[in-house]
Amino acid sequence: MHSPCVARCGLNADDYCMGCFRHIDEIVIWSSASDEQQQQIIDKLADRKQQFLGETNNQTLSRAKWLDAEKRINKG
Repeated sequence: MHSPCVARCGLNADDYCMGCFRHIDEIVIWSSASDEQQQQIIDKLADRKQQFLGETNNQTLSRAKWLDAEKRINKG
């Protein structure tokens, strides 16, 4: 399945990308997620887009943020 990334990465205060509307944890696991998991993520995106309408990017999706998310995910 193709990634929903639109190359407009920027996170809101809750770590959701304002480009594709995935949470940073969903972005990090995307390449290792099953087709079913990817579809579950995609199914949430339209609602999130409406929820976040008008919000702006507060921070970039930095390498440090990525590594923090990987640590959090691998603990669980």
